[in-house]
Amino acid sequence: MPHPNIDPGDVAALVAGWWFHYDEWNPAALRALMTEDIAFSCASDTGTTDYEDFIRADLRGADDVMAWKEDHRANSPYPLRHNGTNVFVTGTGDGEVTFCSYIFVTKIVEGKPHNVSSGIVRGAVRATDAGLAFSRVDVVLDTQDSVRYADHPAHTPAAVS
Repeated sequence: MPHPNIDPGDVAALVAGWWFHYDEWNPAALRALMTEDIAFSCASDTGTTDYEDFIRADLRGADDVMAWKEDHRANSPYPLRHNGTNVFVTGTGDGEVTFCSYIFVTKIVEGKPHNVSSGIVRGAVRATDAGLAFSRVDVVLDTQDSVRYADHPAHTPAAVS
């Protein structure tokens, strides 16, 4: 079993590579960042967007993930920039390191960056013979309107504890 002591900076670099190779559609480089048994999911936080069918995925295995990503990328704008920020390690176990990060996505409209989406990415990274690779990536895009945190359902005694 790979040693779970993976450097947090290496996790951040892997996240950056994931988004860069997706945006520029470098399929061989993107595929190299996945384990064979990768689990990938994507959805909005509400599940009710007009484009839910376009973003929703719940896949297992590198071939299925790559097929979805290829179709999704081909039907998305270019240039498109996914920015993975605030990457941090959340745990270790079973030979993996888990992480969380934010995502902020832009495209160009009338010559200027235009906000597309934001969200939270959670995942797991494993050391392989070829280097670090994702064994899980879960993306949840923000679509609900912001409210005062004290009024948000996440701010309940059960959610906070």
